[in-house]
Amino acid sequence: MRIVIVGAGAVGTYLAERLSLEGQDVVIIESTQARVAELQSKLDVMVVYGNGSSPITLAEAQVEKAELLIAVSDNDGANVLACHLAHEMGVPRTVARVEDPGLRDGLSKLGVDVVIEPRENAAQEVIDLIRGGGVSEIIEFGNGGLVLLGGRVGNDAPLVNHKLSELREQYGNGEWILAAVVRGSETMVVRGERTPILPGDHALIMTLKGSEQTALDLMGLEVHQIRRVLVAGSNRLSSLTAHMLVEDGFDVVIIEDEVDRCRRMSEEHPKALVIQGDPTDPEVLEDLDIDEKDAIVAMSGRDERNILACLLAKAMGASEAIMAVNRQSYVHILDKIEVDAMVSSRQAAANAILQFVRRGRVHSVVTFSDSDAEVIELEVIPRSDAVGMRLDELGLLGGAIIGGINRGSRCLVPTGATEIEPRDRLIVFALPEAIRAVEELFSE
Repeated sequence: MRIVIVGAGAVGTYLAERLSLEGQDVVIIESTQARVAELQSKLDVMVVYGNGSSPITLAEAQVEKAELLIAVSDNDGANVLACHLAHEMGVPRTVARVEDPGLRDGLSKLGVDVVIEPRENAAQEVIDLIRGGGVSEIIEFGNGGLVLLGGRVGNDAPLVNHKLSELREQYGNGEWILAAVVRGSETMVVRGERTPILPGDHALIMTLKGSEQTALDLMGLEVHQIRRVLVAGSNRLSSLTAHMLVEDGFDVVIIEDEVDRCRRMSEEHPKALVIQGDPTDPEVLEDLDIDEKDAIVAMSGRDERNILACLLAKAMGASEAIMAVNRQSYVHILDKIEVDAMVSSRQAAANAILQFVRRGRVHSVVTFSDSDAEVIELEVIPRSDAVGMRLDELGLLGGAIIGGINRGSRCLVPTGATEIEPRDRLIVFALPEAIRAVEELFSE
């Protein structure tokens, strides 16, 4: 599939890198000459220098051959115009990043099929994590009937040194499935009893709604009821997050060391307490009397600063620390330090866009910051060869597992004996090398 990406900022570059590694035919349009040279040396993609909202540049990128155009520059108007022109030039699907809510209505008439704002998605992810009180992922599928929980396995967790067959008998068979484990930079899809679970592993468990506590117990996680959230940093992401937290009923404290930004945040968030200070200064945090009912969300533009703010808050008693990660190189060290979860605008964008890249009737795609695995929610078409087959007859590669099924009004965690029915919505965990086989198996 040819995919044209307009704008090579953090989101555009991340998407280009991920999609090119899958073997997609990716073209990037970038208006900064120095950035073009950097991308050409770093990625195996075609890079076109120019204005992505110019018909001449789009023609140079051979946009008429593309199946998808993704406009994710930092200019809302340019993104909308790029999609409009691409639509006029025959591109069947377009996605535009639009930050201004006032510009989003009626864009379908201009040839924009999908509008995304990754920072809004990332902010919502923070809210879900705060509600979860200690997990690194909490994602619903099947209209809420299935819940994916992720977390770091504790030293004395039942998952450690126990066979999964024994744990199913003790913790309820048919209510949960351990789908995958991330250890450092390696992701393992769990099939049978062959994958030993170690303390510190990042476990991903799919469970039926109402059985979330079982998954938490298996990982050895203790849930904390958060009352107050410290938001460190002043930017669009932190502002969106603070607004959502206030609306959700949390006590919110915004910490920012620049006076002008403090004034602006105070005007934008009158129900929050805004403090001028450095969130990496122990004295500033000590004055807040942090305890186990507190969480910190560090969202400055610098990963080092976010890490330090999280470490200090945890050392002073905060029960949960979440940070916005800007550089992918930091992701794989976070399992070794006291940071409970991370959010990323790049990852949020990937989640919103990848469903348009996948073949078949895909309803959603979830990616992970520390893994190249995906969770794909796809619908089984009636003519699929998989209809009527048991899961243990499908011949899925070792890099894929079906973690849940949404069947009409009913959700289930399947076993090997579960048969595939037409219109089933399958929740599939898949490593990159297995994605194409999964698409082919359940589509026409």
